[in-house]
Amino acid sequence: MSMTDRHIAVIGAGAWGTALACTAARTGANVTLWMRSPVAPDVRELPRLPGIRLPDTVHVTGEFPTQADLVLLVVPVQTARQVSTSLEQSLTPGIPVITCCKGLEQGTSLLPLDVLAETMPGRPTAVLSGPNFAIEVAQGLPAAATLASADLPLAQHLASQLNSSSFRLYASDDIAGVQLAGAAKNVVAIGAGIVIGAGLGENGRAALITRAVAEIARLAEALGGRASTLAGLSGVGDLILTCTGRGSRNYSLGIELGEGRSLTDILASRTTVAEGVLTAPALVALAQSLNVQVPIIETVTHLLSEKLTIDEARSLLLDRPPTVE
Repeated sequence: MSMTDRHIAVIGAGAWGTALACTAARTGANVTLWMRSPVAPDVRELPRLPGIRLPDTVHVTGEFPTQADLVLLVVPVQTARQVSTSLEQSLTPGIPVITCCKGLEQGTSLLPLDVLAETMPGRPTAVLSGPNFAIEVAQGLPAAATLASADLPLAQHLASQLNSSSFRLYASDDIAGVQLAGAAKNVVAIGAGIVIGAGLGENGRAALITRAVAEIARLAEALGGRASTLAGLSGVGDLILTCTGRGSRNYSLGIELGEGRSLTDILASRTTVAEGVLTAPALVALAQSLNVQVPIIETVTHLLSEKLTIDEARSLLLDRPPTVE
């Protein structure tokens, strides 16, 4: 099969889905981009990523694909169950699906691939995660990510299908570590933003990020993942970007919280989703079920639910007895 004969379907036309459609087109593939809200067939710019012109090989549609060489599922984790259930009814068996969302499902604390195991049983699946702002990927600026599957040869094959000169993918078989890091980094980013917004300093932010890595590593190992995955793109790489870049929705939300705005007011003024808000309680529930201590993640969760003030949270974390690193 030549590169131009390949068909990549992208499900979800938010900022990240639009960006992935652009980078998939750069591999020479024909791309179908599904969006919930219908648009005219000749539309070349979508509302969630203004200023980005879609390549001519990207076709926007409101119909789920029946055939493709691979499918990217790019919807928020809280809607992944509903969308993947409908997609499964349309998609021919055996076509691989790569989930590109980060977080845990509320109510079940399931990771994205666990949701797909229930809604798309028996289908080859993988997860894409890494330090990627959608606008930069859409613009073709250099970026890298991890593509993980329990089947490493499948991960390597799918990575080769999506690799381009500006978007480099590294294969992994640690689906637990990659998914957990992608979920937890959004919660940690809110905490990092709170530290900066409250004027607690960059030293404090660095300490919070670093100790959070240890928490995520403990959780990953409890789920059968590897702590070493946290040193990679889906771990430290994603944390660096999300906990320091103003383009991060979760970090900027944390800054506003630290400055004294209420969560209700912040969310009311936004049109985009900060996944960490919904992921935080699910992550704490998962940690408790595994008997893993996650004091930073737990503290951020309590701040979001207003069970703690920032001063109380600061004292709670600083008064913890020091341990060996």
